[in-house]
Amino acid sequence: MMRDIRVASVQFNHQAGNKAYNLSIIQKFTAQGAASGAEIIIFPEMCITGYWHVSILSKAAIEQLAEPVPDGMSAQRLLSLSKQYQVSIGAGLIERDENGTLFNSYLFAMPDGRLKKHRKLHTFVSPYMSSGHEFTVFETPHSCKVGILICWDNNLVENVRITALKGADILIAPHQTGGCNSRSPKAMGLIEPALWHNRRENPEALRQEMQGDKGRNWLLRWLPARAHDNGMFLIFSNGVGLDMDEVRTGNAMILSPYGEILAETQSIEDDLVIADLKASELDRCTGRRWIRGRRPDLYGPLTQTTGDELAPHAARFSEHKCEK
Repeated sequence: MMRDIRVASVQFNHQAGNKAYNLSIIQKFTAQGAASGAEIIIFPEMCITGYWHVSILSKAAIEQLAEPVPDGMSAQRLLSLSKQYQVSIGAGLIERDENGTLFNSYLFAMPDGRLKKHRKLHTFVSPYMSSGHEFTVFETPHSCKVGILICWDNNLVENVRITALKGADILIAPHQTGGCNSRSPKAMGLIEPALWHNRRENPEALRQEMQGDKGRNWLLRWLPARAHDNGMFLIFSNGVGLDMDEVRTGNAMILSPYGEILAETQSIEDDLVIADLKASELDRCTGRRWIRGRRPDLYGPLTQTTGDELAPHAARFSEHKCEK
């Protein structure tokens, strides 16, 4: 049974390949969140290693960035920070397993010394990286059950529903999104890098883009529905600012199981938002009532292929490398 809990979501502009810098930002915001009473603090997808620059790296260069989990430096650093500040910390990196396979992974370090990870189910940043094959839902020391889906994992409604069916109270949704060169004319769109470089002189021009159809407005077309329809709290964390040739839009926010925004930021820089999650909202929320009304006997077609599914990894990278 979940209890009330305070949580935090962070957006920040990572430095490509600079793990020391990125981990220093994680420590700074972990200290800030812990001082404000947050028990869970969430950071963006691949924020430790950097994200979009990986799309142009060779396999050897990606292998240099990658680390084993849990024995790698970054995983151990997250565990150390978790113990030091007595909070759970989520952050993303590139994982290299014992066979040398590379994954876009998200780590969740807990103050009791446990470390959980989720391997992104739909990895497309590089053809040299593989997708995971398991959903990730687990108990935490905070009397709540957490599920993790990374970026595009959240766009597919089946993934979020399965995470809910596995009992998640809170969906952790780390991203590197907004400002993307999407193939859909109604989804996002590029933001001029000059707006980021000139943000000190003209912050409102960049904020308008980040809060508009290329950022917040796009998110609000679907993100609240994931929380509402599946009866979960949702913590959305994102990069902000220039990510190679794209500008991430930030928009860190925390949503209730009714799809309401409990906290969000309009900052165009690194920022942290905090919200108190009220456990009493879960049991009678619309999404959980709808789940209890399901007719699984009717849903066999959901597991059948249609022939329109994406081809294996190389084709998927080509098709979706800019659709985040």
